[in-house]
Amino acid sequence: MLLYLIPFLAAFTGWFVNRAALWLLFHPVKPVNLGLFTLQGVFPKQQQQLGDQLGKMVAEQFFSFDDIRNKLTDPQKISAIKPYVEEHLEHFLRKKLPEAMPMISMFIGESTIQQIKTTLANELDLLFPKLIDQYLQNTRKDLDLQTIVAGKIAGLSAESTEQALHRQLGSGLAKMGWISAAIGFVIGCIQLLLVVL
Repeated sequence: MLLYLIPFLAAFTGWFVNRAALWLLFHPVKPVNLGLFTLQGVFPKQQQQLGDQLGKMVAEQFFSFDDIRNKLTDPQKISAIKPYVEEHLEHFLRKKLPEAMPMISMFIGESTIQQIKTTLANELDLLFPKLIDQYLQNTRKDLDLQTIVAGKIAGLSAESTEQALHRQLGSGLAKMGWISAAIGFVIGCIQLLLVVL
């Protein structure tokens, strides 16, 4: 009669092993010495290495300064800001320059303002890509994405990471438990059949 409990015990074992494996991802947070071996959750134990690997992946595969440079120095993007630049130059030449240097306004007429504005706007078209490129080169030197990401991951608490995982994958984790129980039940039925036959 107890033989018929085998599928149910196997189902419980499948479910329990699944839950234990999920628990062992994050617990225990601090290493526990059990004599023959030390037990520590996978995430807390590998957190620094995981941070280093994710930081490297972000820096090399997900975030490219070259892609950003290409997008920002695209001639269409530069052309899109040209009206703003021309408006600013117009304001500068008509208002700020005469206020700062009143004598100049006596020598600058409408055609001269238009010539200066056109010349400066054309020069800025050439200058903007160089400025953006230089800015990104300096930023690349100062901004070590690999170290930043690795530091952020190393600073995460195992508890908050576990809670986030359960929030995002809660129903999926529950399904995994039921699937493990179903697989255990099927294996238990096969074992029962082997014993009975």
